Amino acid sequence: MTQQIGNMQPLLTIMQKLRDPETGCEWDKAQTFQTIVPFTLEEAYEVADTIERLALDELPDELGDLLFQVVFYCQLGKEQGTFDFDTVVERICDKLTRRHPHVFADLKTNSSEQIKQNWEKIKESERAQREQHSVLDDIPLSLPSLSRSIKIQKRVARVGFDWPDLPPVVAKIHEEIDEVLFEVQQEKVVQSKVEDEMGDLLFAVVNLARHLGVEPEKALRQANQKFERRFRGVEECVAQDGRAFDTHTLAELDTYWDRVKLSEKSK
Repeated sequence: MTQQIGNMQPLLTIMQKLRDPETGCEWDKAQTFQTIVPFTLEEAYEVADTIERLALDELPDELGDLLFQVVFYCQLGKEQGTFDFDTVVERICDKLTRRHPHVFADLKTNSSEQIKQNWEKIKESERAQREQHSVLDDIPLSLPSLSRSIKIQKRVARVGFDWPDLPPVVAKIHEEIDEVLFEVQQEKVVQSKVEDEMGDLLFAVVNLARHLGVEPEKALRQANQKFERRFRGVEECVAQDGRAFDTHTLAELDTYWDRVKLSEKSK
């Protein structure tokens, strides 16, 4: 194992020096497992953003930042005597070997779908061995809400708790929209009830995305990027017009928006 991860040693050594009680960095020494979690999430999103922008020249730097997060956790584990980097490598190697019997054992498969089904069976078996009691066990609470929603829905679908086709999925969205509108049209609007119904609506929309084979987190990121790109185009139109943004009517701004959309389609 040491020979396989030999190139990691310089980074492991740097991490150890950063945490040295006497000569290390005061900021790094002050960190705990809990305090660096936000940085880990941020670095993971930066990797995803780099890939989506196809900025592959930036990817090694971003992957390095993410790898540093793993090394940081391993140093903390080593200091506490619970695990180290070798432990992490051994665990993932064991897991990948165990979950790929079609590569490392004698299991024969004919399609990627069979491989996926077998992967899920192995994971379910692993969860059972940990004496878990629900198909929803071990879905991290810290996942982004959209990602966690789709994981929940996929888990329950595997045990048959799912609609077989689209019509009831779409009908549920309309039902949830009606319930949101009912709450906001009350004489005295209770914001907590509106929030509760909006949550149900978002969950139903995620369910539609799952049935359509769409990753909702990715789709929403792309929608955000598209809106931002088009709004910047509207701002350029306003600047060319020579008037302040807030002096334009919504109809005028919509005209600029349509112009930007049309220009994108013509490219």
